[in-house]
Amino acid sequence: MADIATRFIDFTQGADLVIDGIFLAEDDGLLTAVVMSLFTDRQANPDDKLPNADLGDDDRRGWWGDEFNEDPRDRIGSRLWLNEAAKQLPAVLERDRKYAQEALQWMVDDGIASRVVVSALSPRQGIRALNVAIYRPDGTASRYQFESFWKGHNGL
Repeated sequence: MADIATRFIDFTQGADLVIDGIFLAEDDGLLTAVVMSLFTDRQANPDDKLPNADLGDDDRRGWWGDEFNEDPRDRIGSRLWLNEAAKQLPAVLERDRKYAQEALQWMVDDGIASRVVVSALSPRQGIRALNVAIYRPDGTASRYQFESFWKGHNGL
């Protein structure tokens, strides 16, 4: 089943639809699902430290539609936004990995993937990256790398 192709640009510009000539491009839906899962803002957990709490910003973000899910674990997006301006430290990379893994777990729960493997790394100074591998039930794997989303956001 095809879906409208989406590409992630960066945290400033977000994502955009892909145009193919005069039409919207299509993909198999997996890349779009990964982009939407990782780069939309899941609501922060009650015990999460909010990035701008010291400035009086108590916005926990999230999508209002999550309030109507029958399963309270079924949430849209990721908590990667909590690390948006974090430094390039091992503890931050581990949170990046954990938040991305959490955001993509629904693919395993819904049977779209047999497993999802995420790694977070610092390929060079000032850059944090995610490598994502989605293993389908038939054994094939789709791999994605995202790194431009933290450029210029104090990722040193």
